[in-house]
Amino acid sequence: MTELRVYLPIQDLQPQFAAYLATPLRARGYPPFEGQNSLIIEVAPALAIHRIADLALKESPDMEPGILFTERQFGLLELHSDDPEELQKAGQAILKGIGAKDSDQLAPKILFQDIIDDLSDQHAIILNRSRDASILVPGVSLLIYEMAPALFACVAANEAERAAPEATLNDVQMMGATGRIFMSGSRADMEKARDAITRTLEQVQGRAG
Repeated sequence: MTELRVYLPIQDLQPQFAAYLATPLRARGYPPFEGQNSLIIEVAPALAIHRIADLALKESPDMEPGILFTERQFGLLELHSDDPEELQKAGQAILKGIGAKDSDQLAPKILFQDIIDDLSDQHAIILNRSRDASILVPGVSLLIYEMAPALFACVAANEAERAAPEATLNDVQMMGATGRIFMSGSRADMEKARDAITRTLEQVQGRAG
């Protein structure tokens, strides 16, 4: 029995988030590009993700898989395409193949959010040692946001960047028990990004975890 944990279509990948997904740490397959559309899926048990990949790629063989990864408990797949209809076809094939609906996914939970103003130099240095995206500089406002399941950080980061394109996406932690976003810039931009993330997560339909 395959449990659908996350079924996450993301439209119009924003420049920084697309670049983050294209890094070798994330895109172990084909890197996505700005403006493409993405579908990210998480299932349990972990190895069931290979059946998911098989269903999607046989339905839409021109789709490009960027991430195919198995954690200890969960498996995740990221697919992307210029054509949103191809992405939708692949998604429907997946749902039909495992006997699920997109609303069977888990509803996201907001665990924590905060904006830290005038980031200190020592704080910036220690955060830069563990980031995966752009560097943090002292003096900025820093938005930190945590949610579960972890993969919802992807759509949250993309919509935050769309709302505040002048902000810097410093890190997106999309695997593990929870998802985390680190963004920096002006206080006004961090408030726009925070509000966009909250709206996005609240609009996702799903079951209670």
